Amino acid sequence: MQSPIVITGMGMVSPLGNGVNINWQRLLAGRSGINTIERFDTRDIPIKIAGCVPRHDEDSEGGIDLNAIADAKEQRKLDLFSLYAMAAADEALTQANWQPSEAAQKRRTATVVGSGIGGFPTITQAQKTLTERGYRRVSPFTVPAFLANLAAGNLSIRYGFQGPLGCPVTACAAGLQAIGDGMRLIRSGEADVALVGGAEACIDPLSLASFNALKALSTEADAPASASRPFDKARNGFVMGEGAGLMVIETLDHALARGATPLAVLNGYGTSADAHHITAGPEDGAGAALAIEAALGMAGLNRDAISHINAHATSTPVGDRAELASLRRVFGERLASIPVSATKASTGHLLGAAGGIESIYSVLAARTQQLPPTLNYTQGDDDMQGLDVVTTQPRDHDVQHVLCNGFGFGGVNAALIVSRYAG
Repeated sequence: MQSPIVITGMGMVSPLGNGVNINWQRLLAGRSGINTIERFDTRDIPIKIAGCVPRHDEDSEGGIDLNAIADAKEQRKLDLFSLYAMAAADEALTQANWQPSEAAQKRRTATVVGSGIGGFPTITQAQKTLTERGYRRVSPFTVPAFLANLAAGNLSIRYGFQGPLGCPVTACAAGLQAIGDGMRLIRSGEADVALVGGAEACIDPLSLASFNALKALSTEADAPASASRPFDKARNGFVMGEGAGLMVIETLDHALARGATPLAVLNGYGTSADAHHITAGPEDGAGAALAIEAALGMAGLNRDAISHINAHATSTPVGDRAELASLRRVFGERLASIPVSATKASTGHLLGAAGGIESIYSVLAARTQQLPPTLNYTQGDDDMQGLDVVTTQPRDHDVQHVLCNGFGFGGVNAALIVSRYAG
């Protein structure tokens, strides 16, 4: 019998703050990480709000100190998504107590960090430099900074991990697919330990303008904290967020042999393609349902075993309805008895990093037996009748198995099942 794959370390940077504990505290308290954009001038674009990671000088308790991650010289070589990944990795590896010095251990450590876009602001800034100052002024670090695999690459270099290196670039499913890829590497025997998850930092005038052209973003500006409204009848688009969510995973046998503390079990993973449309899933949710069913199959669970769902739920009408259709397709009438949280209401949509942080929220729900609230949900569409959305306050609940969903442009679907560790 194969040893279960467990999580032994977690690290997170999100619009709610830097660090897993403060994220969870603020999420349960109903805090929102969405605010007016101050990072750049938004007068010429209709999008004025986003879920920006707070800096230390803005939030002394939960803000991130980039200088503590890398000195000024190194920061000039890195895009922000790599810096966020470094912060999350340090927290995860410290908790897992996995900082190997032996060459054999480093060769058996994989690094798989997904990203939907990579270093987008580095690209737009380089184009501006090229246009305004000429090609001689473009930094030689432009390409190494913006490549999507460089979050994983920089972590591998920093810690000396010489095992498999990967980066799913699969839009908003990238973080979950990175976790699934890490599970496969361990199961295939190619790695003993994997650092996995997602990182994203593309809050930029061009990315906001582009998503706005798709009519995908909320244009609200006056009340940022209430703009992200997953499943709510009044929702009008998603709010872009940024950050990173990483975890250390390994088999239970490996963890116990080295004295690590298992936090939760990764029981199942599934992925699929809609083969339908570049930006919208099919209305019947068939493609996403395939991923969920595959995750259940890997876990050896039937649909009745799922006790909580952390939905992908971006706050777009088309996406929310397609996900609900997929859930009804899999769970049928039983869906009404499964509490659903949509944590993007608090963080915005972190694109390729969403699966990383939402899988960690799923772990915390299983560990604490508390379900995070879904902010701003007051009235669902008619077709959402019977959906048990956790609203307003966290809810105490018997949580054994959590389903975490991630769906992306191009028709990519991913589903992860996180289970409570009973050891």
